[in-house]
Amino acid sequence: MSRRPARTVFFDVDFTLIYPGPRFQGEGYREFCARHGMDVDPDRFPAAVLSASHILDREQDAVYNPQIFVDYTAHIIRAMGGDGTAVETCAAEIYGEWALCQHFLLYDDVQGTLEALAADDIQLGLISNSHRCLDAFQEHFDLDDLIDVAVSSSQHGFMKPHPSIFEAALKLAGVSAADAVMVGDSLTQDIRGAERVGMRGVLVRRSREGQDEDRNITDVPVIRSLLELPAVLHG
Repeated sequence: MSRRPARTVFFDVDFTLIYPGPRFQGEGYREFCARHGMDVDPDRFPAAVLSASHILDREQDAVYNPQIFVDYTAHIIRAMGGDGTAVETCAAEIYGEWALCQHFLLYDDVQGTLEALAADDIQLGLISNSHRCLDAFQEHFDLDDLIDVAVSSSQHGFMKPHPSIFEAALKLAGVSAADAVMVGDSLTQDIRGAERVGMRGVLVRRSREGQDEDRNITDVPVIRSLLELPAVLHG
């Protein structure tokens, strides 16, 4: 990436810094659904998630609307075998609990990487499409002393990759787009969205899924772990 040193690094939150625990895996969905009188197959969860991805894709660049995520979750439930009027109610419950930090785990490479960047006098920020309270997120995972600014789409009003959410984060941080980098797991939402306002991006691909497609990405650094990030920023 550009040799111009980054003054501020913004991070996506879900699947970049944290990942869902059992509550939001196949068995967890089965338990949610059982409380609403539905019997679903937890083994169908991975395929159900993949089949629902188009819902979030089509709503990119949109005004934040909780129904987008309820529809996404309802699709997963139906793909696992749920049906009837209980689907929407169950999906809304799952959406609500997604905001609770105790259901998530911090990736092992996060704490050390953020500490290393902060020690290098790099300002750190969060830009998230979640409705999760980012203050609560920082407190729960003991990141209060490391994160300087945070903007969520539910608070701001627009979702990534809409330019305004990136512009709001830059204004809050008091930094120009040319001096900022966005790190996230979505090429469209995080990286291309940031590029639209003049920021640089680093794509995080923790999973082996999609590695063939990643080989075609030549204009953006792709890392498998945040431990690689300091070297990329200084490269």
